[in-house]
Amino acid sequence: MSGRRRLSLGERLLLAIPYLWIAAFFLAPMLLVAKISVSQSVLARPPYRPIFEFSDGPSAIWDKMQALTLDSYRALFSDTLYVESYLSSLAIAAVSTLIALIVAYPFALAIARAPERLRPLFIGLAVAPFWTSFLIRVYAWIALLKDEGLINNALMALGVISAPLQMYATPGAVIVGIVYSYLPFMLLPIYAALERQDPSLREAAADLGASPAQTFLRLTWPLSREGVVAGSLLMFIPAVGEFVVPDLLGDSETLMIGRILWNDFFSNHDWPTASAAAVALVVLLMVPLLLWERARLKEEEGAR
Repeated sequence: MSGRRRLSLGERLLLAIPYLWIAAFFLAPMLLVAKISVSQSVLARPPYRPIFEFSDGPSAIWDKMQALTLDSYRALFSDTLYVESYLSSLAIAAVSTLIALIVAYPFALAIARAPERLRPLFIGLAVAPFWTSFLIRVYAWIALLKDEGLINNALMALGVISAPLQMYATPGAVIVGIVYSYLPFMLLPIYAALERQDPSLREAAADLGASPAQTFLRLTWPLSREGVVAGSLLMFIPAVGEFVVPDLLGDSETLMIGRILWNDFFSNHDWPTASAAAVALVVLLMVPLLLWERARLKEEEGAR
């Protein structure tokens, strides 16, 4: 009689490790942030008065939840600053992700088609920027993009321009910094998807008369779609909440939700509103993940 094999105690403990990790480092902090988001803002330390404490017990927490207010969440929609920062963050992250895809895909394809003995070297070069401090790499772009920076000095020395180009402290500089900082997150999943493809499929397509362009559009690209989606999500999600890059490479008009959260936490000391903005951001970023997972499950069901 067939049936599912019962897992041993060791196997159950091994499977429980990732769930415990998620609970400890994601769910618990998110619950704390959600609790602060429904608290009252006060001039104190910490600058909020909690509606309830987790130590109160289920019945006491339920009673206190009756007096719950969502003023912090209402402020997100009534204040145009938050709406504009969310839209600006999504736009900058989307443009950065698209540019990174255009840049990363040819490089990933070249690495996947390179001789097998050279691939580790190319992968090492692709992730080499991660061996240095993130902050130092962003400061390097300041030295490159400023009016008296290396790029402007080189262009003026060559006679291409007569006056420095305004590249630093612009949305374009923020996009460049984000693309550079997160490019490996896009490149590696695409490379993994391309490297798994069977070379005999391309040979068969060529034997059937397909041109290189047709082979790419009908074979290579569709088979690498999962890598493209994974890389796009790995880049888009952290780019939306980025703080360091827009703070160092952008100007005061560059609105991104990461900078707004920093100001609310450390300058305005409005922790409930900042926590509500953080919770809303997490919910917003969960949407593309859920849509992708739903589409993937439907595709798997259709393939059966």
